[in-house]
Amino acid sequence: MLSLQNSSRVVMAAVFLAAALLPVAASAATGLPELTLFGIPAEFILFACTLLGVALFHHHTLPVALSGLTAIVVYKLVFTGFHAGTGLAGLAGHMAGEWVILTNLLGLLLGFALLARHFEDSGVPLVLPRYLPAGWLGGFVLLVAIFVLSSFLDNIAAALIGGTIALTVFQRRVHIGYLAAIVAASNAGGSGSVVGDTTTTMMWISGIAPLDVFHAYVAAIVALIVFGIPAALQQHRFSPIVCDVPAGSRIDWPRIGIVAWILIAAVTTNIVMNFAFKDLANSFPVLGLAVWVAILIAVPLRKPEWSLLPEAIKGSLFLLTLVVCASMMPVERLPEASWYSAFTLGFVSAVFDNIPLTALAIEQGGFDWGMLAYAVGFGGSMIWFGSSAGVALSNIYPEAKSVGAWLRQGWHVTLAYIIGFAALLLTLGWQPHVATLAP
Repeated sequence: MLSLQNSSRVVMAAVFLAAALLPVAASAATGLPELTLFGIPAEFILFACTLLGVALFHHHTLPVALSGLTAIVVYKLVFTGFHAGTGLAGLAGHMAGEWVILTNLLGLLLGFALLARHFEDSGVPLVLPRYLPAGWLGGFVLLVAIFVLSSFLDNIAAALIGGTIALTVFQRRVHIGYLAAIVAASNAGGSGSVVGDTTTTMMWISGIAPLDVFHAYVAAIVALIVFGIPAALQQHRFSPIVCDVPAGSRIDWPRIGIVAWILIAAVTTNIVMNFAFKDLANSFPVLGLAVWVAILIAVPLRKPEWSLLPEAIKGSLFLLTLVVCASMMPVERLPEASWYSAFTLGFVSAVFDNIPLTALAIEQGGFDWGMLAYAVGFGGSMIWFGSSAGVALSNIYPEAKSVGAWLRQGWHVTLAYIIGFAALLLTLGWQPHVATLAP
């Protein structure tokens, strides 16, 4: 049963969203066909209220997201209709066009949660400190290791592994600036890999080629150097590294093989389906199914941690709810895709979840996907609640839950975002793809 405090938060979230709906009800009474505020369509206003509710009531993200989705659906049913038509038939048509992407994303999110635990249980995180150099360089190398791990693990898993190692090697005294760097390294490492971050995975299953995202690493590597060295020096002054490895630690190679097997199955399936069976890939969630077939085949070798699934399902449903909200936005009325809008989205993602921002960009089309992946992926590192990795790490380090301390002591993350973006723009330029707006 919810406590009184938690219940009040849920009620406040519901009241917040209800207040956003009052102008909509008023417009219905006056017979107006559509509500806008300063020229902004009501769908965007409701979506912004939903994201703000998620930020304010982060212990009740799923109820807030579902409330926002309900508000948007009701508004579109009554007033504007959907891309596929009006009324319930339009809603059904819209979901018929989205279900494959949503199912694939659900399969990948749940599958990668089990994959991340396989990696954690492989023993690599315990053995890794053995290879860290002494002095401030050890802190920097740990950030590089987190960056690399995030390229094939979920950024949340990479941040948690890095944070756990930091607890040991820094004797439980970790500087907030270094915590910000751990989150930044996990987000930067996943920005150029379609299996390294939920946002890039969304791009991938939407038909964007992995190579169209890969050049995000130009910006990400520059950013890693810019924030990594100051953060490592901060941490060294605060608490020097001590690289002790627990006795008896060893690597479970079969689990490493399972991680590689699942990743190979996902990548191979996606390549084959997009090149040879495009129609099937668009009509059936083959990618998500392939990941789960690979997981089940490996069960006799090492059993997955099935107990993770209930919490993973809850988190995945929250993300999918935001994706559905974003898919209903009138993206044809957004500002034109440009390097400036991508750069701005990086700062927006520090406050609002990058999943719906990415979904909006995919619906709109016309972006340089590598530049966008870096912006929305790394940009969330600038504030502790700006990314899922930051929220997860702050559960281990409650002292990180201070926006002021994060910005003040993690100043190098914001600087790194700007310099990394500039490096990508000046070297490779803006490389937009043809916009694919929904009709």
